[in-house]
Amino acid sequence: MKIYTKTGDKGTTALFGGTRVPKHHIRIDSYGTVDELNSHLGLIRDQDIQEQYKTLLIHIQDRLFTIGAVLATDPEKALLKNGKARLNIPEITTEDIERLEHEMDTMNAALPPMTHFILPGGHQTVSFCHIARCVCRRAERLASALNEISPFNPTALIYLNRLSDYLFVLARKLSHDLQAEEIKWIPKQK
Repeated sequence: MKIYTKTGDKGTTALFGGTRVPKHHIRIDSYGTVDELNSHLGLIRDQDIQEQYKTLLIHIQDRLFTIGAVLATDPEKALLKNGKARLNIPEITTEDIERLEHEMDTMNAALPPMTHFILPGGHQTVSFCHIARCVCRRAERLASALNEISPFNPTALIYLNRLSDYLFVLARKLSHDLQAEEIKWIPKQK
């Protein structure tokens, strides 16, 4: 299989199902940002962190490929005329969301309570988490805008929302594990 197809040379790309759209279409921007997020998670996974975090990040990366597939599918071509799925795309489930929530609860139990906003940084690995969190929020905003135009399974949006929360808690937990300083944001008074 060749990597280059030349079919996108005129600024269009194909969705699952064959429909061609401009490369700047919100659907492309949505799944492209999910792909960007997935790459940032790979960067976090490559750091010297506990194996349990790496294992969950691999699972999350798999789920992001699923979300990308959902976003990359032309909804008009996703179903056959009899209503059955034309494309075999797995779904994001409530169990996927609950797993993130459970992991956040576990990490939060080991952390001091948050009393202020925290400035991103303190350690390179922590900074990677904050960057991924921001990219996740952007992916969520784009997917939300796409959902208004062309609705898809709402669990994908919920997952992205929960994932950004997870990445924030992971950044805090890694700060704790790495003994990195968390700098509180304290607004300057005039």
